Amino acid sequence: MIDKFLKYISENKLFASSEKILLAVSGGKDSMAMLQLFKQSKFSFGVVHCNFQLRGLEADKDEELVRSFCKQNNIDFYAKKFETEEYANENGISIQMAARELRYKWFEKIRQENSYNFIATAHHKNDVAETMLINLTKGTGLSGLHGISKKLGNIIRPILGFARQEIDVFVEQYNVEYREDKSNADNKYTRNAIRLDVISELQKVNPNLINCLNETAENVLGAEEILYQKVKAEFDEVVSCQDDKLIFDIEKLRLLSPLQTYLYYFLKDYGFNGTDISDIVNGLDGESGKMFYSATHQILKDRNQLIVSAVKEETNQEVKIHSLQELEEKFSISSQRISLDNVTFNNSPKYAYLDFNKLSFPLQVRSWREG
Repeated sequence: MIDKFLKYISENKLFASSEKILLAVSGGKDSMAMLQLFKQSKFSFGVVHCNFQLRGLEADKDEELVRSFCKQNNIDFYAKKFETEEYANENGISIQMAARELRYKWFEKIRQENSYNFIATAHHKNDVAETMLINLTKGTGLSGLHGISKKLGNIIRPILGFARQEIDVFVEQYNVEYREDKSNADNKYTRNAIRLDVISELQKVNPNLINCLNETAENVLGAEEILYQKVKAEFDEVVSCQDDKLIFDIEKLRLLSPLQTYLYYFLKDYGFNGTDISDIVNGLDGESGKMFYSATHQILKDRNQLIVSAVKEETNQEVKIHSLQELEEKFSISSQRISLDNVTFNNSPKYAYLDFNKLSFPLQVRSWREG
């Protein structure tokens, strides 16, 4: 496995042997196997460990295992305890998302402060397969089908070329000590349900499922690279720049097919999602002055142009609306008046419920402000 590990790093140009790598090690089987591989390969590396304080004494034991290994082998070790639940509640996000944000932000801080070149995580082939299937259940484009990148910015995945079964054999062969997270057996979590229930069933149809999905991911990645070349060429044809704005020529846009797909790739980096793109396409025949918004940018339809510009947080511009019809005409918003008896509340953040009798026109429509 060592030879395959070194070959994978070399072929994919993950890092040079002279560079320092910061290993993210949880204490689980995968990351402890990665740690053992780096130790045997004699690379220059340190270890970083997060204690999210979600599993009480079990989490403390995970930290102690990694700390002890590093001490015995004279490896630089960095650890931190996080108030994960508090962070999740403060930011209105899930525990899983909170843990992800906290760890990557801290990993990068340690990397910079201690002159490491890259951060290595212990994702492997099974993680790629699971991620692809999770994305499929939610609906995804090509980017969701190539799973996990081998290298993205300062993040590398040096054991992404191995399946879980190979890691199991390596761990047993070298008596690698690790700790099992009992929550991995709880299928109330989406990834666990995919791994325990869905993949096991699909492997009855194709025992080589994991390798096949990884091959598919590689094929999709190649196709996406070709697609981006075509998208960039068409983007250059339909877009001009004016100061800090992008100007789309609507007549040229109409010549593209499928228009919605092209427009999605043109605008996704500016915060517009699939639903937004549908609204924009439907609004191409509308009157001038209609606005579309993402969290960071706005689009103004002005005659035969779509003008994309950044939303300036420092401005407190307000628009007066004299009727619900005017609201729909000027913004990508639809409204409906219904009696209280017929209301069925939807928890999506895209919906707002207002008491119409308490509204006083003209309304002032503005961006969110602190407080």
